[in-house]
Amino acid sequence: MVHKVQLRTSKHDQMIDITDQVRSIITQNEIAEGIALVYCPHTTAAITINENADPDVVHDMLMTLNKVYPWTCPDYRHGEGNSAAHLKASTIGCSQLIPITNGNLLLGTWQGIYFCEFDGPRQRSFYLKLQKD
Repeated sequence: MVHKVQLRTSKHDQMIDITDQVRSIITQNEIAEGIALVYCPHTTAAITINENADPDVVHDMLMTLNKVYPWTCPDYRHGEGNSAAHLKASTIGCSQLIPITNGNLLLGTWQGIYFCEFDGPRQRSFYLKLQKD
């Protein structure tokens, strides 16, 4: 089962908590045991798992990525001018694989799944592939 989820980002750099959307699809499909693959098909966006209890974690992550990969750099050669977004997306990665047990994502107490926008705002999507045991 593959599910395409649409979302609209509102900022240039942004992390959107998509955990509840993923949980909802798992519930709708009555997956008790299995795995969930969350995949981003964009070269300037990513998927990660991190703390979702304190918004300062997201702030600190985006701030640090912007320091490591500044938007403007005289040495960038990519013609579209968004090299930093490509670098950030490759650093974070395009997917996460999460076990499902007892109908729930096997995440830590403070963990959430994030869609990471690095070249927004844009209309985006991610895919959720569910595999039952």
